[in-house]
Amino acid sequence: MDNTTIERKRASFRLNTDLLRRLHLAAKSENRSLNTYVENILAEAIYNQPNAETKAAIEEAQAGKDLKDVDMGSLESFLNSCRE
Repeated sequence: MDNTTIERKRASFRLNTDLLRRLHLAAKSENRSLNTYVENILAEAIYNQPNAETKAAIEEAQAGKDLKDVDMGSLESFLNSCRE
């Protein structure tokens, strides 16, 4: 079992009233505290940045480069069209 303690420091923010209300509702819908919910959102935004290769792939897909048809008729045809 990992006994690593994560150090946390208190912080204070001013937020738009409607945004704060929505954050409370979203946290409640996921059975989380507001603090835990916001901390997870911020951590994902900071730590889950796509690398250069992923960014290039996203830009390529958004630009519609090298698009190919995917055959969804069966699993085998789908896999074959992905290999092309």
